[in-house]
Amino acid sequence: MDLPRHAEIWLRPYCADRIRRVAGGRPPVRRVWLSITDHWEPFWRGADFATASSRVRRWREMWPRIASQLKDSAGKTPKYSFFYPEEEYHPEFISSLAEMTREGIADVEVHIHHDGGGREEFIRRMATYCRRLVENHGLLRRIEGRIAFGFIHGNWALNNSRPDGRWCGLNDEVAILRDLGCYADFTMPSGNSPTQARTLNKIYWCRDDLHKPKSYDEGVAASVGGGMMPQLLMIPGPFGLRWRGRFIPRMETGELAAYDRPTPHRVRRWFDLAPQLGGDLFVKLYSHGTQEANSEVLLNQDLLNVYRWVADEAAHVQAETFFVSAWQMYGAVSALCRGRDPVETAIASDWTSGRDKQSAETSAVHHQLAKTDR
Repeated sequence: MDLPRHAEIWLRPYCADRIRRVAGGRPPVRRVWLSITDHWEPFWRGADFATASSRVRRWREMWPRIASQLKDSAGKTPKYSFFYPEEEYHPEFISSLAEMTREGIADVEVHIHHDGGGREEFIRRMATYCRRLVENHGLLRRIEGRIAFGFIHGNWALNNSRPDGRWCGLNDEVAILRDLGCYADFTMPSGNSPTQARTLNKIYWCRDDLHKPKSYDEGVAASVGGGMMPQLLMIPGPFGLRWRGRFIPRMETGELAAYDRPTPHRVRRWFDLAPQLGGDLFVKLYSHGTQEANSEVLLNQDLLNVYRWVADEAAHVQAETFFVSAWQMYGAVSALCRGRDPVETAIASDWTSGRDKQSAETSAVHHQLAKTDR
């Protein structure tokens, strides 16, 4: 039987994860946190401005209609997370996303494709882009005066993880991101790519080896009451295999795509695979929503289905559901690590709306982490 490519990376840890979950059991799920993190590229495949504009306009028209039909257990509409690539920056397109962010149905985070260029060039590009998002569009956040952002790496090549060294080139990239203000990385899983992490279905702080590529392969697992750490936090999506209706298994990575559409069975698989901290389950999905085949199915029915089916499955296990942004998901994780109420932190506090101010407690935590790291 043929398994998906690069099984030598993930098969052993996947089997270990399955055995551990079956043998050790898991606490009952009390809350389900759902976030969709979109690798949102209007100029995908070198599109001209007219094509890119059409892609942006379709989302600007359709997503508010979809979001208005959905409410979670807190009575909130979903906040879709648009990870917009630095190299495709266009003020008009970002402004459209900023409008939806102010309407409470979206959020914008950082995505980048780079191939070589060196350390200083990467730092310059990232810092300039983050300042643009803050100063020109009122996006991202500041914690203790420092810009904070979530991150997805283009071509999955985080921390120089491709064997050929393409699409990154920086062995210390996770440390650079942390120092620039990245609160969490949402790149994984990368599936049948050599960049796939060996650590699966866990929220964890990645190992910070300044001289070794792909240092996120290993790390320290987050835990309820276990406290925060100064390393870069990894919040991956569900990773595993699914067999239903197939002789050869298909890889499950939480992708929403025209070639792998959501189904109730996939939702149940996400619940089985996704990282869990105590009674809180974190379902981080992803898509490439500007690609026409994907936007066609996502905006016509699939996004509605995903949110509704996740809520239905949560109700089946007697859990609450929260439709959150990447930032709010991080807020819930950090609250649990500090032994605090994740709903109060991620839903009812400044995590939902504060751009230039945060709660005193959250600021104090990040201030202490910065002191510890120094």
